[in-house]
Amino acid sequence: MEENEKRIRAITKLYYSNPKIQEILVKFARNREVVPRYYEGFGKRPDILQYPSDVMGAVSKGATSFHCSEEIWNDVLRLNSDLTPEQMGTLRKSWDLIIDIDSRYFDLSKEAAKLVIEFLENYGIKNYGIKFSGSKGMHIIVSGKAFVNEYQEKFMNTSFPEWPRAITEFIFSEIKPEFRKRAGKIMSFSNLEKNDKEEVIRIYCIKCNTLASKGDLTKLKCLVCNLEIERKNVKNNNRRLRCLNKGCAGVLEIFDSKEFYYCEKCKDPLNEKFPLSSNKHPEMFQEIRGELAEEYSEFDLVLVAPRHLFRMPYSLHEKTSLASVVLNKEQIPKFSPKDADPLRIKIMDFMPQNFDGEAKKLLFAAIEWKKEQNKDEEENLKKKYNVSGRFEKSNFKDKDIDYRNIREEMYPQAIKELLKGLKDGKKRGLFILITFLRSLNYPIDFVNLRVREWNKLNEQPLKEGYIKSQITWHFKQKKKILPPNYENKNFYADLGLLNKIKPNVKNPIVEVLRALRKDQN
Repeated sequence: MEENEKRIRAITKLYYSNPKIQEILVKFARNREVVPRYYEGFGKRPDILQYPSDVMGAVSKGATSFHCSEEIWNDVLRLNSDLTPEQMGTLRKSWDLIIDIDSRYFDLSKEAAKLVIEFLENYGIKNYGIKFSGSKGMHIIVSGKAFVNEYQEKFMNTSFPEWPRAITEFIFSEIKPEFRKRAGKIMSFSNLEKNDKEEVIRIYCIKCNTLASKGDLTKLKCLVCNLEIERKNVKNNNRRLRCLNKGCAGVLEIFDSKEFYYCEKCKDPLNEKFPLSSNKHPEMFQEIRGELAEEYSEFDLVLVAPRHLFRMPYSLHEKTSLASVVLNKEQIPKFSPKDADPLRIKIMDFMPQNFDGEAKKLLFAAIEWKKEQNKDEEENLKKKYNVSGRFEKSNFKDKDIDYRNIREEMYPQAIKELLKGLKDGKKRGLFILITFLRSLNYPIDFVNLRVREWNKLNEQPLKEGYIKSQITWHFKQKKKILPPNYENKNFYADLGLLNKIKPNVKNPIVEVLRALRKDQN
């Protein structure tokens, strides 16, 4: 046994033997799934803490820390991994909003926590809990009581993780500009690790708060007629451009070049055919120094997932042996990890006493914001990948299929039937659809979009986690997997995707290749 493990085990027994620690853990554990963590890993699931003696019972078996769900359950012990989302919604009584702030640098975590608190207060939320994670992060909690039970015909118990995820994303999006400024002041060049010293200046679009892309703006001049023009991202291929003036025999020479920035999301208000750029609208771009710090402080959206666990208040951290202590906002500026010494802590309640509906204004704003984000993202993807049916001409090669040349009317009839949605056999249908799109060289974000559109049409949609895992797996494979052949009765025929007339080819990809050749001849 290593020295660090011996030290933590010794502190663990002494710390958890404190009746006040046992009491605060059991109080917070009410109606939550609680899982002890041992030095080797987590314990069995589901599990609960009912009595103070349960704490020492787990510790005597080697438990070093305790983790619990943000979801509140009607009957924790009925949980299992085979439950459908509908069944989990029935078992779920409510949930608390947990905002998980994590950073490589604790000073940034504190700054982000202060901004989150300011934001919550601006939305009329005066009651919230704050605690140290035990390492380099902070947790902020708002009780489920602060939200409404029903909104737009959706109920709180079945709107997890959608509602808390939307709230978390909304908060982070809104505080991002101010966080960049504060992080830039904190993270001087000397504070950055060696691998982080390459870039400490970033340019952002003020309109949408996203990182701008960099390009080159080149000025060219004709030495004969003195014509001057500007061109973006001119390639240096040793070929000189002829002068654009009629009758002039001169060529254009490069006499100046400078960097410019453009936003891939926003359009130029004067000409929407072009992206918003700093050479025409410099006032729309902002330079932030020390911006690399932003990458080390983020809200953990993984936490906002069914049955995901977070460290309980006053649980020890198995690596640092520090306690996950509760504090108030006045303590944040001067707080340091050493203040979480488990033998010198003061106990306070983590759970805030929110009044009914205290956070409804925040919930409503977050849901509407998320709707707009989803709408914009879907429209951008459709335009980018020509889902509407528009396509670009290019030279076709069997071994190098250009997905941009493919229109959905070129899809085989069986695939068109599949895209209408399925009642049964959805997992087999998903396999056909992913392998079909992947074989035609569609990129992963197009496949993500198209598959989710299809899944909405299924009588009972597949779980989001299953779809995500299948797409990720297929795109990790070095060799593409062709969709099943038509003769495989377990797929197209069994799913009712074939008409009485049998296709005259072996595989649906062949039909698309034939349509492409015909289209480009």
